[in-house]
Amino acid sequence: MRVPVDWGSRQLRIIKLVLLLLTATPVAFAQGKWVQLAPFPEPNEEILGVTANGKLYVIAGLVSAPIWTPIGLVYEYDPATDHWTKKKPMALPAHHVALAEYHGKIYAFGGFVAPQSGPAAWVPINNSWEYDPANDTWKALAPLPTKRGSPVAAVVNDKIYVIGGASTPPGSNQISIDQQHAQVCLGTVEEYDPAANTWRERTPMPTPRNHAAIGAANGKIYVIGGRTGAAFIGLASDISVVEEYDPATNTWGPPRARMPIARSALAAGVYNGRIYVAGGEYQDPQMMATFRAVEAYDPARNAWTELPSLPVSRHGLAGGIIGSRFYVVGGDVQSSGTGVHVSTAEHDAFDLSALEK
Repeated sequence: MRVPVDWGSRQLRIIKLVLLLLTATPVAFAQGKWVQLAPFPEPNEEILGVTANGKLYVIAGLVSAPIWTPIGLVYEYDPATDHWTKKKPMALPAHHVALAEYHGKIYAFGGFVAPQSGPAAWVPINNSWEYDPANDTWKALAPLPTKRGSPVAAVVNDKIYVIGGASTPPGSNQISIDQQHAQVCLGTVEEYDPAANTWRERTPMPTPRNHAAIGAANGKIYVIGGRTGAAFIGLASDISVVEEYDPATNTWGPPRARMPIARSALAAGVYNGRIYVAGGEYQDPQMMATFRAVEAYDPARNAWTELPSLPVSRHGLAGGIIGSRFYVVGGDVQSSGTGVHVSTAEHDAFDLSALEK
């Protein structure tokens, strides 16, 4: 398409978005609707969601101004009463942590913290923690072998797999990353055994990335979307790549059907063998956007289905599935780097069982 040279940047952004949508992978469309629930008590971005014992836990959070400061929030949501309860904060407040649930407990790996001095930056860490919701307590575990922030984690056959992320360049004396210094994306895969409190290295992911989504279905792990090239979206490239890992053989299969819209900083959950992703953000030199998009990936068919959009577009949001409901909480309605941060208290749920009728 030839664009007249006198068109403004607004028209260019609109054309870019239309072309992005038109070139996305064709998908089926599912019916249903989102229901608004009790608002999140402390609106924040870069929060994470995980479900345990029939409750949704929203963890972490990041204050971006005047400097990046992790706040270590922990909130428990009870769907039976539509009520939020504030719990003890993270033992070490961090942001962009990998979370996973195993046998009713929540595991947190890696992330970023603020430097002890100097300018604002993200310091990758290797801390590992077990949170016991029943006792509202945190316990330190064997450290993650690789310091990294923004990895993802999933459970298969009594093991937890921590995948991807971003860190400082190998061999450098950097302790942190920011928008002016070098950084690397990781394909690192490390397997944690909760029973033995030990780690072992596994085959790296073919596409190193961070800010991705993850889901485990039928004994396999699927890593979806995310960023390559850097941790900071203004420096990174958002992707739609989907890759499958088989823990039983420690192998990565060929690429799967791409997510319809390339983006990062998503919420995700798994229901009846399908992986659901919601929200996210995307940037290129012409556009900075957050998304209302919600899609489901079916590994058995290697196909995507489009669901009704979120009521509010946002990234850095929390999500999780309890029963047949996909819960999506909070996040920031502006893409990072706009200079404006608008965290929302929006909390919505979608009944996935309606899709199977």
